[in-house]
Formats: sequence, C-alpha cells, structure tokens
Amino acid sequence: LQLVESGGGLVQPGGSLRLSCAVSGRTLDYYAIGWFRQAPGKEREGVSSISSSDGSTDYADSVKGRFTISRDENTVYLQMNSLKPEDTAIYYCAGTLFGTIATIEWWDDWGQGTQVTVSS
Repeated sequence: LQLVESGGGLVQPGGSLRLSCAVSGRTLDYYAIGWFRQAPGKEREGVSSISSSDGSTDYADSVKGRFTISRDENTVYLQMNSLKPEDTAIYYCAGTLFGTIATIEWWDDWGQGTQVTVSS
C-alpha cells in the first residue's frame, strides 16, 4: 500500500481539523486503515482504525467522542473535534491485514505523516 496524509495544521484548542489519507497500490478489501500519532519524546500510539471489510471502527479512549474515522472509496478521513493541546503530534496513517491500534508492530505500510499542532 501507498498512503499519503494531508490536512494537518495549526488550530486553537476546541477547534477542528479533518485529516485525509489517500490509499493506493492494492485493493483494500482485506485491509484495515488506521491513524496513529507520535508526540515529541513519546512513543507512537494508535488513535483509530476502520476495517475495509465490514466498516467496523476502533478508537483510543483518549479520543472517543471527539474523533471520527470514515472511509470514502480509497480515502480514509479522521475528523477531529474539540481538539486539545495534548492532541499535538505527527499523525500517520497505516495499513494492516491483521493488526489493531493496540498492536502497532503488525502495521506494515505507513505514510509520511502530517503535523497537527493545537495551541492558542
């Protein structure tokens, strides 16, 4: 898979951003596409994922109720609302056949990342 993220930027606390992940290279029928983030000095963590087979979604507890993942053909979106300074990170999208957002080692294909900064 090839994955290209876009949509990052600077936003004030309480604001919103929508990230996009354009996916190409293979059929997505059996893949899950996920969003991960890495803040300075911290490990990369799973944020959300969506299954291409049944559309099921998963969210980290820290973003439940604020972030929404969706898919439109070969683009996966992450709508981020009520953003907090602690959401500041580089956001990556990735693809997997078997992984979950809790098993980062099973995600094989990664985009280059997009910076999200939440600050007043």
